[in-house]
Amino acid sequence: MRKIFSFLLLAALLTGTGFAQAAEEWGIDGEKKARFEAKVVDVLCELTGDCPANCGDGKRQLGLLKDDGTLILPVKNFDIFAGANNDLIGFCQKRIVADGLLINNPKMPLFALQFKKLAPDGKWSRADQFGKDWSKANGGKKGSQWFKNDATIKKIISENGVYGIPGLKAKE
Repeated sequence: MRKIFSFLLLAALLTGTGFAQAAEEWGIDGEKKARFEAKVVDVLCELTGDCPANCGDGKRQLGLLKDDGTLILPVKNFDIFAGANNDLIGFCQKRIVADGLLINNPKMPLFALQFKKLAPDGKWSRADQFGKDWSKANGGKKGSQWFKNDATIKKIISENGVYGIPGLKAKE
């Protein structure tokens, strides 16, 4: 058994595929592991032609434009309630290899970004930049459950209740 594991590990290292950047399945209907090359783009720019410098400096939704013209909207995997912009803004207008889960739903297909690297042979990194950025901006607090500690969210909840609807407060 040890020999088989050692062989698989060596093969993964030699081929550059490694285990660390393989998408993790969630068990969702219609999910498939997916790895593809695409250019990181400002979605609004692609749709309207309104194209500020540096993809809007992360203030606009970023997408992945495949060579066949398919525009993919990435969502997050490792940082719940967070978008993928923090992981993608450094790749604005560059080609990356994206690794994650493609969830085929007729109403809205999703791509859960889990790993990324500069194409074709950059270094793999986990798509978890949002938590790191949030922690840095909030004095080093842990970002794993950032939504429970975020001042903006706390303010909205205090003003509008946990449902975010003015006038509708949850029963205590």
